[in-house]
Amino acid sequence: MALGPLEAIQGVTGTGYVGAGRVGTAQPASTGGDFGTALTGAVDNLQSLQSTSKELAVSAVTGNLDDIHKATLASTRAQVTFELVAAVRNKGIDAFNEIMRMQA
Repeated sequence: MALGPLEAIQGVTGTGYVGAGRVGTAQPASTGGDFGTALTGAVDNLQSLQSTSKELAVSAVTGNLDDIHKATLASTRAQVTFELVAAVRNKGIDAFNEIMRMQA
């Protein structure tokens, strides 16, 4: 089963804010919320993923984790989600700075 680009992002981050349609379809990214709500949800999800990753890493180091793949996957998910949230933040700041440079 091949995943399109949007399904792959949703599977990695698990935020649920990315539309599940194919590329080129006109589906809203979030339903009934604004950008701030979506960004808050993404940050909350990031904190949850980082917490889970930390707990699994501690379990792996102490020898209480049978499957090291769980810790590796959780760590990778947290890292990729962090990079995605940071990229969105940086683009938002760039857009704000560009708007502030506009002359009236």
